[in-house]
Amino acid sequence: MLLSSRPWSLSSPPLRVPSPISTSSMTPPHSTSLGDVHFGIRPSSTSLGTEGPSKANKWLFFQLCPLLTLGLPKILEELFLHTFPLPSFLAKSDYKDLYGYFSSAAASVLDTAEKLGLSREEACHNLLFTTIFNSYGGAKVLFPGILKCLALAHPRLHSRLAEEIRSVVKAEGGKVTLAAIEKMELTKSVVYEALRMDPPVKFQYGKAKHDLVIESHDARYKVSKGEMIFGYQPLATQDTKVFENGGEFVGDRFVGNEGKKLLKHVLWSNGHETESPTVRNKQCAGKDFVILVGRLLVVEFFLRYDTFTAEVGTIMFGSQVTFTSLTKATSSG
Repeated sequence: MLLSSRPWSLSSPPLRVPSPISTSSMTPPHSTSLGDVHFGIRPSSTSLGTEGPSKANKWLFFQLCPLLTLGLPKILEELFLHTFPLPSFLAKSDYKDLYGYFSSAAASVLDTAEKLGLSREEACHNLLFTTIFNSYGGAKVLFPGILKCLALAHPRLHSRLAEEIRSVVKAEGGKVTLAAIEKMELTKSVVYEALRMDPPVKFQYGKAKHDLVIESHDARYKVSKGEMIFGYQPLATQDTKVFENGGEFVGDRFVGNEGKKLLKHVLWSNGHETESPTVRNKQCAGKDFVILVGRLLVVEFFLRYDTFTAEVGTIMFGSQVTFTSLTKATSSG
C-alpha cells in the first residue's frame, strides 16, 4: 500500500520534515505484504524476488491507462493513452511472473477453488486480479484520497479526531479493537465523507439490459435496451440538492441521526452505503473492508500525531500527498 510500514523518526513536536515525505515516494508494502498476509509467503522470498512491486505497477498501468494522466499535453494523452488499447504483450512477461507466484503461494486456496468447481487457472487469474487490482490498486487511491481530505481540512478537525480516537482507545485498555473503532463516530464520518468527495472509481459504464427511464431531480431520460450508459459519480455524490455545501469536505457530515440519514446517498461502492453486496447486484464485495481499513488508517495516524501539513497534488493513480510537517502526539487521550 502507499504508506510505508517503517516508522518515521521524530524528534520533538512540531517536526518540520526536511525532505518532504510523499505518498508516492514511500516504499509500499503493497503486494508483498498482501501476499504475506493472504498466503503466508512473501513474494521477495520466491523467484519473483524484489521485482514484485514494479511488475504489479506495470500491469496496473496497462489496466488503468485509459483513465490516467501523466501531465502531458491533452492531445498526446488522448491519442496515446485514451484512444487505443496498449499492446498487451508489453506486460505479458510481468503478468506471467506474477501468475507464477500466485499459482505457487496460493496453492491451498486454488485447491479449494477446484473443489468448488472452478478451474485452477481461472481461479488463479481471479485471485491475482482481486489482490493486485482491487486490494493493492484500490489502496493506492483510497489512502492518499483520505489523507488529501485531511490535509485540506481545518486543524480543528485533526484535534477532534485525535481526542475521539485516543479517548476511545484508552477506554479499551489501550488497544485498537473493532469494538473501539465502531464507537468512533467522527472517524467513521470522515472516511464516508472522503469517499463521498473523492470516490476511488469515478467512472462507470454499462449497457442497458432493458428499456428504462432514468430520473434526476427535474428531468427524465429514456434509455433503450443495449445503449451504453456512462456515469460520473461526483455529479451524484456532490449533489447540492442532497448535500448542503456538497462540493466541500465536511468531516462531521455523517455524525448524529440526521447525518446517518444521508448515508444512503454515498455511492462510492456502486450502490447505496446503507445496502449490502449480493450475488444479484454489482456493489463492491469488499465494501465493508474498505471502510474498515480507511478508518484504521485515520486511527493509527492520529494515535501517533496531533496534526500535520501537506502539499496536495495528483499522480497517475490519484492524489499525491506530500507531508511537509508532522506534530507528534502530545497526549494519549
